[in-house]
Amino acid sequence: METAVPFLYSARGSQAPRVSWRFRFPLAESSSRSRLHIYLLHLEVPVSLSHDASISKQSGVGSGTHGQIVKAFFVVGGAQVILILMRLVRGKVMALLLNPAGFGLFSVYGSIESMAEDIAGMGVSVSGVRQIAKAAATGDRQQIAQTSTVLKYTSLTLGLLGALIVAVFSRQISILTFGGPEHTTAVALLSLAVFLQLLAYGQDALIEGMRRIADFSKAKVFGFFFATLLSLPLIYYFRMDGVVPSLVILAGVSALCSFWYRRKIDVHSTRLNTAQVWQEASVLLQLGFVLMLSNLMQSALAYLVRALILHKEGLYAAGLYQSAWTLGGMYVGFIIKAMTADFYPRLTAAATVDAVCNRLVNEQAQIGLLLAGPGVMMTLTFCPAIVTLLYTAKFIASAEVLRWICLGAMLQVVTWPMGYIVVAKGRGGIFFWCELACATTYVALSWICIQNFGLKGAGIAFLGYCLIHGFIYYPITRRISGFRWTGENLRGGSLYLGGIAVVFCGFYLLPSLVAMAVGTACTILYGALSLRRMSRMVSWERIPAPLRKILGLLGCSPAQQHG
Repeated sequence: METAVPFLYSARGSQAPRVSWRFRFPLAESSSRSRLHIYLLHLEVPVSLSHDASISKQSGVGSGTHGQIVKAFFVVGGAQVILILMRLVRGKVMALLLNPAGFGLFSVYGSIESMAEDIAGMGVSVSGVRQIAKAAATGDRQQIAQTSTVLKYTSLTLGLLGALIVAVFSRQISILTFGGPEHTTAVALLSLAVFLQLLAYGQDALIEGMRRIADFSKAKVFGFFFATLLSLPLIYYFRMDGVVPSLVILAGVSALCSFWYRRKIDVHSTRLNTAQVWQEASVLLQLGFVLMLSNLMQSALAYLVRALILHKEGLYAAGLYQSAWTLGGMYVGFIIKAMTADFYPRLTAAATVDAVCNRLVNEQAQIGLLLAGPGVMMTLTFCPAIVTLLYTAKFIASAEVLRWICLGAMLQVVTWPMGYIVVAKGRGGIFFWCELACATTYVALSWICIQNFGLKGAGIAFLGYCLIHGFIYYPITRRISGFRWTGENLRGGSLYLGGIAVVFCGFYLLPSLVAMAVGTACTILYGALSLRRMSRMVSWERIPAPLRKILGLLGCSPAQQHG
C-alpha cells in the first residue's frame, strides 16, 4: 500500500495555473515513479531569462540555496512524520502478532494489490489531478463539473475492471506467486481491496486537484489511523488468515475518508453526452497511460523481487526482507521526499539555465549527503537493536540484508537529483528508457544475487541497482545540461561514503564490539560535522528553534547571510 503526500507550487509573477504533484511511499521503490508523476502533472510555467528577479528568488540565481533546502526539509518533513510514526506503530504490532512468515505474506499480498491497481488504474488518479486543477484554474464551474463527473465514473469503471481481472485470474496469480493454488481464495478477496482503493484514488484526485490540501492530508492521516485500528484486531484474532481482510479494510476506510472530504467540495451535477464523456476520458487515459507504464515498472519490480525471495528462500525470508526494506528506506526516503517538495519547483523554474540547474542539483546532493550520512552510519551500527526495537527478536536475521539496503539508499540520496534534470527539461522519453534500463538491470541482478547469496543477495542487488542508476544518469545529464559534480561535492562524497564504507566493512572484518565502537564514533563524528557544515550554510532564522540550542551547545555558529 502507498500513501500520497501532495504539494502545490505556483510560479511568482506568472498567470499560469499552479503545479500539483504527489509523492508516494515507500520511496526506494518509487523514486522514479515520483519523478514521472511530477513530469506528467507539470503545467508549463512561462519562465524566461528576462525575469531575473523571479528566477533568483525561486531558484537561487546568484546565491546559494542551502538555507531554503534545509528550511523546506523541516517544514514539509513534519507532515510525513505523522504517517511514518503510525507506520512504525503498526509494523511493531504486526511483528508481535505475526512471525516473519506472516509479515512476508502481508508484503507479497500488498505487492500483488499494488501491481493490480497500477495496471487497472491507468494512471487516472494522477492525470485526474492535472485535469481537475486545469479546470479549476479557468474558474469555469461547468468545466469542473464535467471533468469531475467523468473522473468519478472512469475511476468506478477501472475499479470494477481491476477487481474483475484479479478475481478471474486469482488461481493463476496464486500459482505464479506461491507455486500452488492454495492462496486462490485470498487473492480473489484481494480484488475487493483493488476496487475500493481505485475508488479512493478517484476521490483523492478531485480533492487534490481542487487544492483542498488540508482536506487531502486529513483524509490520508485519518484513513490510515482508523484503518489500522480496525485491521489490527483481525490480525490478532485470525493471525495470517486476517492479512487479506486487513488490506481490504485499509482500502475501504481510505475510500470512506476520501468520500467524506470529497463531499465538502461544491461541484455542480451535470449531464454529459457521449462525445463529451469520450473527450474527457480520452485525455485522462492518454495522460495516464505513460504513467501507468512507469507505475507498473516499479510495482512489478517490488513484486518480482519478493517472488524471487519467496520461491528461493521461502515466506519466512520474504518477511525478513520486507522488514529490512521498510527500515532501510525509511530515513533516507523521509529526507528525499521532504527536500523534493522545494527542489523540483526551483529546478523547473531554472531548467532553461544550465548553470543554475546544475548548481541546484549539486546543492541538493550536498545537503542530502550531510543529512543522510550520520543516520545511515547509525543504522549500520545499531541495526540489530533497531530491528529488535521496531519489530521483534524474531526478525534479527534481517540485519545483514538491512546493511546492504542502507548502502544503496545512501547512494540514492547522491544520485536521485540528477534524474530530475531529465524530467525538468521535459525529456520524458529519455527518462522512461533510463528507468526501463535500470529496472531490467535490477531484476537481472536480483535473480543472480538471490540465487548465489540467498536473502543477502536481495540487498546486494539493490546496491548494484543504485550504482547502475548513477552510471546511467550521469553521462546523460552531462550531455543535456553539462552537469558535473563540484569539487566540494566530490570531496564531501568521498569523505562520507568512505566513512560509511569503514563502518560497513568493520562488521565483516572486526570483532562485533570493536565494530560497534568504530560505528558509534563515526556516527558521532560525522553527525557533529554535518551539523557544523549546515550551520555554516544556513542563516540563523532558517534553523528551527530546537536545533539552535543544539548548535549552540556544540559551538556551531550559523551563517550570517541568508541561505
